[in-house]
Amino acid sequence: MVLLQPTIFSAIQPSGELTLGNYIGSLSHWSFIQNNNNCIYGIANLHSITTISQKSNLLKKITLDTLSFYLASGINPNKSIIFAQSDVHEHCQLNWILNCYTYFGELSRMTQFKSKSKQYSKNINVGLLNYPVLMSSDILLYQSNRVLIGKDQKQHLELARNLAIRFNYLYGNIFKIPNVYIPNFCSSKIMALLNPQKKMSKSDSNRNNVIFLLESKKSIFSKISKSITDSENKIYYDIVKKPGISNLLNIFSSLTGIKISILENDFSNMLYQEFKMLVADKIAEVLYKLKNKFFYFRNNESYLQNILENGANQARIKAKITLDKVYNILGL
Repeated sequence: MVLLQPTIFSAIQPSGELTLGNYIGSLSHWSFIQNNNNCIYGIANLHSITTISQKSNLLKKITLDTLSFYLASGINPNKSIIFAQSDVHEHCQLNWILNCYTYFGELSRMTQFKSKSKQYSKNINVGLLNYPVLMSSDILLYQSNRVLIGKDQKQHLELARNLAIRFNYLYGNIFKIPNVYIPNFCSSKIMALLNPQKKMSKSDSNRNNVIFLLESKKSIFSKISKSITDSENKIYYDIVKKPGISNLLNIFSSLTGIKISILENDFSNMLYQEFKMLVADKIAEVLYKLKNKFFYFRNNESYLQNILENGANQARIKAKITLDKVYNILGL
């Protein structure tokens, strides 16, 4: 008996420059996941327009940038389906249908909606509220067994599960109930350098909080040297007492594969500034290799467009099967 590999879905918004947090938390591991799973990796460009206003050519550029980082991180289009969300119209079609099975109260209580509403107080559009329903459509279209997400997206995955259960209760076994998949490497978020109480984010208004994937070596060293620590001058992991040092230890551990407990012992007599330089040097080393691969792919736009076209064709085949089931059961 041949066991079918589980289907895993994940996506990143092309809403700005990708960060070290994106790389450590997601991209650096996607290539390994694809070896034992049927992986579908989207570029969520429809999601990105809820919070940014940009010219179409800029969104196209960022979409191709994101794809290039996927490839540079080892994601293989011959193993995984890679596509742009807007190229598969079934996402929008299922989104409307699921809207009709989603309660306003469910969406208005979403933590991320409350946060985004404060951050974009002059542009609280319906898309911000509806974002989790479109995300649910992304997931359920492909009958995903698992969804690779960070902890901050867990509430959205719960909505997708609830909608699938609600729809199946009314109409039968239409959707698979997806499970959250937060591997060990996603257990610790990469935090902002100057405010290690919040997640490192590409939308952060203070660029000194963030290491971007195309950051220069000089800038990396400058930002890490200015990162917040504490006055104790002892290097050990304690997320409550030492969030800054803990964040730097987490970064170094993630990039080297060395356990934090070993690093604590190795760096026990090291000064903060010396430790920061080691962290900065490791970041610069990893990103230098990544950038070289990025530009190799980014300079071949016809190749990138071909990947998106082929990926969209593969995604549509899978998405159409699910949407046809939904349409038939609703009499559409």
